[in-house]
Amino acid sequence: MPRRPAPIRVGLISDTHGLLRPEALRALAGSDHIVHGGDIGTPEIVAQLATIAPVTAVRGNNDTAAWAAKIGATETLEAGGIRIFAIHDLAELDRDPAAQGIRVVVSGHSHIPRVLEEEGVLYVNPGSAGPRRFRLPVSVGMLSIRGADVTAEIVELAVAAATRGSPQR
Repeated sequence: MPRRPAPIRVGLISDTHGLLRPEALRALAGSDHIVHGGDIGTPEIVAQLATIAPVTAVRGNNDTAAWAAKIGATETLEAGGIRIFAIHDLAELDRDPAAQGIRVVVSGHSHIPRVLEEEGVLYVNPGSAGPRRFRLPVSVGMLSIRGADVTAEIVELAVAAATRGSPQR
């Protein structure tokens, strides 16, 4: 029986806000490509992620410094024959992904991790991998692509809880 090829792994990260945790780097290790859903914070974040795999990043509403001007508000890429569309704020989605042959939409902004499939389109928000917000988890996501099959999972990162009076990192 012929062996099935290994799935293509696309790491998903968003809302780092200038903080790239070692736990996030470990979770994304082995990715074939990485998509950053915006609110990057500093250009060094993209450079560090690129040591793991090629990176496609979109500009978030907090990415206002001069370095971020060259980063698009949206990006479309293909991995394993699957079209992936990235946008920071899903509320700004101005197209019908299914009609454009897009199978996966990656977003950020809300800091709330979420995987939802509607009308054949998988919507994934990996949550926030940067500073903890409220009581939300610190997380990244992973797409697994094998032929026409695409699955997504949220990976909650085990990070130390902040103590009272210290920044939540």
